[in-house]
Amino acid sequence: MISFTLSLVALVLGYFIYGRFVERVFNPDDRPTPAVAKADGVDFMVLPGWKIFMIQFLNIAGTGPIFGAIMGAKFGPAAYLWIVLGCIFAGATHDYLSGMLSVRNGGINQPEIIGRFLGKTTKQVMLVFSVFLLMMVGAVFVFSPAKILGDMWEPSLVADNLGQYTFWIVLIFIYYLIATLMPIDKIIGRVYPLFAFSLLFMAGALLVMLFVKWPAIPELWNGLPGEALTPKSIFPCLFITIACGAISGFHATQSPLMARCMKSERQGRPIFYGAMITEGIVALIWATVAMFFFYQQPTPGFEQIAGGADAVSDAPSVVTLISNDWLLTFGGILALLGVVAAPITSGDTALRSARLIIADFVRLEQRSIRKRLYISIPMFAAVMALLIWQMSDKEGFEMIWGWFGWSNQTLSVFMLWAITVYLVQQKKPFVITLVPALFMTVVCSTYLITQQLFHLDNQWNWIIAAVALAIAAVWFFLWYRRARS
Repeated sequence: MISFTLSLVALVLGYFIYGRFVERVFNPDDRPTPAVAKADGVDFMVLPGWKIFMIQFLNIAGTGPIFGAIMGAKFGPAAYLWIVLGCIFAGATHDYLSGMLSVRNGGINQPEIIGRFLGKTTKQVMLVFSVFLLMMVGAVFVFSPAKILGDMWEPSLVADNLGQYTFWIVLIFIYYLIATLMPIDKIIGRVYPLFAFSLLFMAGALLVMLFVKWPAIPELWNGLPGEALTPKSIFPCLFITIACGAISGFHATQSPLMARCMKSERQGRPIFYGAMITEGIVALIWATVAMFFFYQQPTPGFEQIAGGADAVSDAPSVVTLISNDWLLTFGGILALLGVVAAPITSGDTALRSARLIIADFVRLEQRSIRKRLYISIPMFAAVMALLIWQMSDKEGFEMIWGWFGWSNQTLSVFMLWAITVYLVQQKKPFVITLVPALFMTVVCSTYLITQQLFHLDNQWNWIIAAVALAIAAVWFFLWYRRARS
């Protein structure tokens, strides 16, 4: 618990110290924001700062800082280092600068930002890549809350028949369609405060229980691997498993939604950097709670999944057991509703972002609901196909999640390189994104080759990583020398 406490303090200090430094690098000013200059009453409109923060936090939270942290806890105390260092120096920096670039460039979407600094070809690739990722988010973030709601309604440990969650899947899917089509202040702006309360209550209640119990879990000085419960190697698997609690490319697809609602550029640090730090705290709490059950005192029924495979489809069952065991019935229900709210409030805005990215690409204005339907109907049909695959084949869900994790982090790689180019052009300290860009390039390249494509033994990880680092470093050096000349 000493490592946990120090990590918690580090995240808070990171917001006030490093967050202010990153803000000064960008240097926000008082120019008109897109919400003022391009107001349309649907996607561009001024919202209160506190509401924008809540929406941004729930947009980016999803199941990542909860399910990812639970699975990452199997790597032991190494999870603490990645959550803290990744969140402060990579994730929050990535979120702030990508969000502020959208604000300063008329509220443009993530593919547009990447295209502006990495070229038109990269923009086209990222457009397809981003839309596909967002549709996977919509599909993945339907199943996990549906499973939790289904287990609450009809408790079971791990269900083999995914079809029993059909009712909840359909209900959530209908909500996604409505939230995607309606103006942002009609649905999202009204229900998010309630969802935010549930999610923050869950994190706060578990935080209190941690300090009350003060469990004897592994500390950083006991060794980074700890008593690892997973056969996967820390590098690169930890950095893909814990994504949203440290750094996530998905966040850059969500930030433009809030960039179109900010009254002033000076709101950027609490909204973008602050939301990511808050998410890191949530991930830290869940990782610690999971370590307690993994390493010290498994609750009845928990051992059936604690020592098994890293199947993410079992993660909702872990959440259910932890919440009910620590927070009893009433607190457990509120906590579970918070966990349900997290993926739902990321799934709806993911599909909304996909609609806007497609609309910008085909140059189709979105004031008319009829034109919103032109894009939404085929997009939701594709998401429905992914859902049907998940419901009919459990391995289909595992495959979607595996590729979702890699593509999510790969998206952050392209955004970090785009931001680095921007900082070089502006003659600002580009090292703040160059180092994370190099590191995440190595992580994603190694994971793709050793885990997804060829399933190589762990000894290949460092060889592939060294090659990837050399290629990325040489590419940047050559590009930078050409830019300077």
